[in-house]
Amino acid sequence: MTPVSFLMPAAPMLASYADALRAGWSPNTLRDVSGEQLAAIAEDPVAFLATLADGQPPRTRTLDDGRVVPLLPMRTRWIWDGTFCGATNLRWQLGTEALPSYVSGHTGYAVVPWKRGRGLATKALHHMLSEARDVGLRHIDITTDADNIASQKVVLANGGTLIETFVSPELGPEPRHLYRIVL
Repeated sequence: MTPVSFLMPAAPMLASYADALRAGWSPNTLRDVSGEQLAAIAEDPVAFLATLADGQPPRTRTLDDGRVVPLLPMRTRWIWDGTFCGATNLRWQLGTEALPSYVSGHTGYAVVPWKRGRGLATKALHHMLSEARDVGLRHIDITTDADNIASQKVVLANGGTLIETFVSPELGPEPRHLYRIVL
């Protein structure tokens, strides 16, 4: 079995990433961004990669309700075993564990369907825990869909504790679970 790495997005891996997007995979678990990302890669692959770089300049995004909000500092890592397997990321606010209401958690992970069931998400979350410590977080919060048993198992395998089940208008009408992992 090929060893798994968690790498900063880079040009040599971009074709494999784009193949996953073309196959219908999306790094965003709340909405499908595959088409947007394929268009951005086609327009300017270097600029696309720059949006995923650690320490990118401050940017904003427009929420569905029209509010323009700042993007938080973020680290993105691609899960790699010789080909693209998925992505994981870490989001935080400097000096606090608190997150704005429009951010679903400190970290997320998305594995391509054809590589699921191999423990990659569990390994990805474990990797991001060390990155969370590196940026000074004392704990991380993770949100899963209430019916996403596979993701809940990933969080529990990494020491997560269920904090609450909730519904958030900003994240959609479906119930979600909030977990916390103390670092």
